[in-house]
Amino acid sequence: MEIKNVTVFGSGLMGAGIVQVSAHAGYNVTMVDVEQDFIDGGMKRISASLKRVLRKKHENKDDADAEFETVFGRIKATTSRKEGAEGADLVVEAITENIDLKQELFKFLDENCPSHAIFASNTSSLPIRDLAKVTGRSDKIGGLHFFNPVPVMRLVEVIKSDDTSDNTHAALMTFGEAVGKKTVSCKDTPGFVVNRLLVPYLIEAVRMLERGDASAEDIDAAMKLGCGYPMGPMGLLDYVGLDTTKFILDGWHEAYPDEDLFAPSKLLDRLVEEGKLGRKSGEGFYNYKK
Repeated sequence: MEIKNVTVFGSGLMGAGIVQVSAHAGYNVTMVDVEQDFIDGGMKRISASLKRVLRKKHENKDDADAEFETVFGRIKATTSRKEGAEGADLVVEAITENIDLKQELFKFLDENCPSHAIFASNTSSLPIRDLAKVTGRSDKIGGLHFFNPVPVMRLVEVIKSDDTSDNTHAALMTFGEAVGKKTVSCKDTPGFVVNRLLVPYLIEAVRMLERGDASAEDIDAAMKLGCGYPMGPMGLLDYVGLDTTKFILDGWHEAYPDEDLFAPSKLLDRLVEEGKLGRKSGEGFYNYKK
């Protein structure tokens, strides 16, 4: 199936980024969110990011401005879910990581989108099959997990559930490549590829700190200098958000209570309870208020 019209639900960092790369790749894109203020913020974010990208691409400012007008002109935005659903060939969901909200949206999309439309979720941790089961088109549903910031990060994980058809999976792979990403294919397993490896690694670093094996600074230095990682695990946890990591871990632990890798961390739980969420709150494993 040829994809021409893309609708993205969500205008936050991820949603706006997906809108930007889709429009830049030549797709007609509709961005949908629940409030006009969110829409305005998303469009402002896209405009600033796109201008940066194009000014790096073109030596001549007039060329950059001309391409900006073309690409930005492919984007429209609305608070009407029905308007966003009508005429979509591909819908990418990038709303809050809440299973109830996502299922409600997928049910609405199933009832209001064209029968040929494909749905994809940008979820980083929720099973695609749980989103698909509320629809009557589970064969047309998969995952497109982009990474933040979307215009910069080169990867997208394309997730295939047991019900996702080969044609749907192929269409999602083609779309990922068309928007300039390296696509990796993965089954519908906890965390897919990246987070399935990353989250247990991060939590093991927290457990090392809990046991007093090493300080946060030394753990980070060891992984940066010993493994060549750009960030150590404690700094990365602060960057991602301790609450975000805890949300993922708690979901996995509930689904797989006998898996030791998914066991909760008392230290992580305490920091989140105290509101120390990392960079966004000013303090996590490190203090950013200084």
